Amino acid sequence: MTDSAEGQFYSVQVGDSTFTVLKRYQQLRAIGSGAQGIVCSALDEVLGIPVAVKKLCRPFQNQTHAKRAYRELVLLKCVNHKNIIRLINVFTPQKSLEEFQDLYLVMELMDASLCQVIHMDLDHERMSYLLYQILCGIRHLHSAGIIHRDLKPSNIVVKSDCTLKILDFGLARTACTNFMMTPYVVTRYYRAPEVILGMKYKENVVYNTQWHLSKQGADGAGS
Repeated sequence: MTDSAEGQFYSVQVGDSTFTVLKRYQQLRAIGSGAQGIVCSALDEVLGIPVAVKKLCRPFQNQTHAKRAYRELVLLKCVNHKNIIRLINVFTPQKSLEEFQDLYLVMELMDASLCQVIHMDLDHERMSYLLYQILCGIRHLHSAGIIHRDLKPSNIVVKSDCTLKILDFGLARTACTNFMMTPYVVTRYYRAPEVILGMKYKENVVYNTQWHLSKQGADGAGS
């Protein structure tokens, strides 16, 4: 976590939210939002590359939010694979543990989500390559004992060269956990039958979801 030295941060209003970020991140523009946080694109003037800066929304307002923030941070720091989004930096503008309330994650910036891509007129080769990359990313997660539990088009991002990465690990869990796996996971339209019926599930639950995603791409429809 980056030390918050005096004068190292500046604040900027992005929509309804105030981002207090390191001065190395300039030209912030909102590009998305979700249950876990708000995401802006920015220029990293130190590395000289565009990045995505995610502000976690009130990560410590309750135990559930705190656990999700912790899971996402730990998993992003530990997982290293070309089809998993890369964590570049993490910081807080607060100077002490007593003040600590905001958490920012800096990641690779991609061009679009799969939500946008699946509505494009893609040929079979591109569709196959995208699906292959999704399966490679999932296989890597499962080999590390990680279940994503919220795989959907908005949590899969793509670059113009057809490079694909999986992101958003707030609901992820380890497959070997001894705790009861909650049935309230995966966005409603992407839940596998065993999740809907409250049955026990493990890694293979994601393949039911994946079939649904691939069928969406083939049909050219998605909601």
